[in-house]
Amino acid sequence: MDITDANLPGKKTRRDPDKFTGVSQEEQRKKERYYYASQSKLIWWRFRQHRLAMTSLPILGLFYLVAIFSDFIAPYSTVKDFPQYLHAPPLGVHFFSRDAGSLKFEGPFVYDIKGKMDINTLQRVYEEDLSKKHHIKFFTKGDDYKLWGLIRTNIHLFASDEGPVLLFGTDRLGRDLFSRIIHGSRISLSIGLVGVFISFILGLILGGISGFFGGLADNIIQRSIDLLMSIPRIPLWMTLAAALPRDWSSINTYFAITLILSTMGWTGLARVIRGKLLSLREEDFTVAAKVAGASDARIISKHLLPLFFSYIVVSLTISIPQMILSETALSFLGLGIQPPAVSWGTLLKDAQKIASVALQPWLLIPTIFVIITVLVFNFVGDGLRDAADPYSTR
Repeated sequence: MDITDANLPGKKTRRDPDKFTGVSQEEQRKKERYYYASQSKLIWWRFRQHRLAMTSLPILGLFYLVAIFSDFIAPYSTVKDFPQYLHAPPLGVHFFSRDAGSLKFEGPFVYDIKGKMDINTLQRVYEEDLSKKHHIKFFTKGDDYKLWGLIRTNIHLFASDEGPVLLFGTDRLGRDLFSRIIHGSRISLSIGLVGVFISFILGLILGGISGFFGGLADNIIQRSIDLLMSIPRIPLWMTLAAALPRDWSSINTYFAITLILSTMGWTGLARVIRGKLLSLREEDFTVAAKVAGASDARIISKHLLPLFFSYIVVSLTISIPQMILSETALSFLGLGIQPPAVSWGTLLKDAQKIASVALQPWLLIPTIFVIITVLVFNFVGDGLRDAADPYSTR
């Protein structure tokens, strides 16, 4: 009988390390990959586990893609009107038509509509005219425009040569609501990014100065923040917006509204950055950097801010929908973006009257895009917060 080390008393059986630890080589490689991964990779891996955030990310990207190519995607310009279709309802897209009792495929098309006056309500009502069809063509010619203000062209994603394609109906002047919503996304979505960027710069600089240097600068900045935070936001924004000259161009008004929305958006971020720097400026690595001769700007930018950069990213993500809602509220009250510029807030201004909402409910369609945008931003912000939080249980 063979005698092995395992049969001798006091001897330990020699085993394979994987079998001894109970961990396979694949699992070991995963653990090593996780151990040596950078912070950005760890955040991305945790972010991918957040289903709502991963679902919202492509939706958000689609919205901004539409805003970038709004002139191409919208079939008509913001001022294109159809006088015979005032307050026309949305037209349904059809693919089959009835021909002699049988269904016939004809591709995407919409039926024409006829308007008539209702003698009982004295309102104009519309009904489909099955004898006239407007076939939808893709990548077809339409109104001239300049793509990004540089390239002159007349190619649109879709349109019809036989009549208007009113997917979301029209407003009181007969303008296509779908085209105006697409064009309005440029201002409503970009104002959030621009406004938050300005707030980010102000909060980063002023909060960093207040928290790192302290003293008189800290007192002045903090008392200024207290003053701004004590003023009600909506009345302040309304006062500043009402002070804008009405003869300003759309671009000037846009940047002025952006600056107005940024006046108070930086205070919360500055307070948080100040508190973080107060707790970190006396740490050993900060003192070591000072002894080594590093400048104050380098210590703040290279050593302190990266420690809570994840919080800053999450704060920015959550602040963008607040900026969008603020612009929408100002434009809805008539104090924001002024015609002929178009935003989702200016479109909702037509739905201020209860009678308009009751008779033309499609005027509230821009609200759907505002709600979706705010929700997807919040979902992405929640995903980033959970991914950046090392104590998250997700």
